[in-house]
Amino acid sequence: MEPAQREERVGPRAGAVLVSRTCEVPDVSYRAFLSSHPAPRLHWAAPDGLEVVGSGAAVTLTAHGTDRFGRLREDAATVFGDVDRTGPTETRPRFLGGLAFNENHDPAPPWTGFPAAAFSLPETQLTRADGTTWLTVREYGQDVSPDEVVERLERTREDLETLPSMCPSGGPPGVERTEVTPTKAEWTTQVEAAIDRIADGDLRKVVLATALSVDLADEIDVPDVLERLRRTYPNCYRFLVQPTDEAAFFGPPPERLVKLTDGHVQTEALAGSVPRGETPEEDADHAQSLLESEKLQHEQRLVVDAIMDQLAPLGDVAEGEQGVRKLTNIQHLQTPIETTLADDEHVLTIVEALHPTPAVGGLPPERAWEVIRDTETFERGWYAAPVGWFDSDGDGEFAVGIRSGVAGGRRATLFAGNGIVADSDPDEEWDEVKHKYRPILDELERE
Repeated sequence: MEPAQREERVGPRAGAVLVSRTCEVPDVSYRAFLSSHPAPRLHWAAPDGLEVVGSGAAVTLTAHGTDRFGRLREDAATVFGDVDRTGPTETRPRFLGGLAFNENHDPAPPWTGFPAAAFSLPETQLTRADGTTWLTVREYGQDVSPDEVVERLERTREDLETLPSMCPSGGPPGVERTEVTPTKAEWTTQVEAAIDRIADGDLRKVVLATALSVDLADEIDVPDVLERLRRTYPNCYRFLVQPTDEAAFFGPPPERLVKLTDGHVQTEALAGSVPRGETPEEDADHAQSLLESEKLQHEQRLVVDAIMDQLAPLGDVAEGEQGVRKLTNIQHLQTPIETTLADDEHVLTIVEALHPTPAVGGLPPERAWEVIRDTETFERGWYAAPVGWFDSDGDGEFAVGIRSGVAGGRRATLFAGNGIVADSDPDEEWDEVKHKYRPILDELERE
């Protein structure tokens, strides 16, 4: 199928209308859809079963600086002010995208094409929920013809019939060389300096990140990697934000930042980690060590208390029972947290209140960010920042963009971080952080 090259439309416009038409279609391979449609490409899959994949942009919102959340809310309200749509609730217009860790993010390589915040309404979208798949096409402008949108929906539906419902995954591109920043010696110095800051009393915790540069044997097929991650990490989120063909940000993050539905907020604290065991007995021992570790329990308590403090001004907050979240190669302490909002709030307001959580930033937040900025020698970009969606009601869901990487051509950069507290050991932290590259690195390496 030859994809139509359509001009990207950026930003809300006075007097414009969003026209959206939807029909039910047979199941189709999302990998095949992404591979046969032009950038920008978006993909969102949640553990509860909702999966959205999109190509092109009917409208894109971007923002920069300290007011980026407010700007996004205002611009989205303008776009949603006049909507002509058909289709079930599951296919309602959702802006998909994310933000950079830093509001003053510089989109230099490998982050070329990624502003400090970007969300798009896909021109062509597939939505899968409750075992049903829908196709949606959209146009946004001042002179949009609903009849022409219907005609494009029919043409696109016919094109989809040429795509398979299942698409065999190709092989990994292969890894030729890796280089980590910082080196282990530099990491040790950084961790020791952070511990000294904590001992001085002006810092309680800071998350220091590392970047793994990967040279690939062949060009990467990101939709193919996502398909393999679907099988390896079925209980995680999966996302793709690909503004151009040159670079894609993607990953299978385990951590929900927030889900807002009709005034009810669900979030969680996910901190502290140990590897999985080779046997059920060893696995159980590792999990028990999580629950009994004073260091990891202290780190988890810092995260829980901080999230509850951040949500307290918005409504009644309840802490759930702590458990262990088991993933394919790692396990974490997990504490669910819920809030019933006192007033109507936009999910972006909750995201702004929570980001960065102590699990990816530190405590106190301002001091931790100062240490991160002064310590790290690479640009985090969108790593460890919010990725997700929101709709016209202000409801939405966001994950934390960890276990992630940015890739294009024969290059990839993977990211991982660890929380540093008073009794952290640099060698142990180095060994732990290396496990966090594995979700994506395993899908790049050939056997």
